Amino acid sequence: MTNPEPLWLAQALKGDAEAFSQLVETYQRPVFNLCYRMLSDPDEAEDAAQETFMRAYNGLHRYDNQRSFSTWLLSIAAHYCIDQIRRRRMTIVSIDDDREGVPEIDLPDHTPGPEATFSQHEEQRRVQMLLKTLGPQDRAAVVMLYWYEMSYEDIANALGLTVSAVKSRLHRARLELAEHWNKTN
Repeated sequence: MTNPEPLWLAQALKGDAEAFSQLVETYQRPVFNLCYRMLSDPDEAEDAAQETFMRAYNGLHRYDNQRSFSTWLLSIAAHYCIDQIRRRRMTIVSIDDDREGVPEIDLPDHTPGPEATFSQHEEQRRVQMLLKTLGPQDRAAVVMLYWYEMSYEDIANALGLTVSAVKSRLHRARLELAEHWNKTN
């Protein structure tokens, strides 16, 4: 079976809204997950995902078909989330609020026992809190590398950085995450 994405893209570029809706259906989960991991709030992530698709639709004529569509789309989402985080930091006095009760996503399909479930939820909560300690671009780079398995080159293109800058940011982010992880143990 052939990949219908190029056909959908070609049709969407000609103004076919139904073809673009196929792209939205294909990428809505990855875009939402990226936004959620960056913003740590499901409502904000939903808004960010919708804004990402609106921006993609309105800017589709600027899409370079030499690049991966998913990379282009996720870069729109990452940049929007970075802007939201920056705005939030300017208007919020304290970013140390506790996010207990925030639903976790991407849980395994099998049902573990209660102790394993609690442990898993606690670890996911810790990782989410640790991600919040990173700067917006560092957080975006970490999420793109570890959750979306994007290459350094794709991350660099998505964030408008050089490959060496991405590697440097990821190195610093890993050190910072390890330091915070050890402090919470």
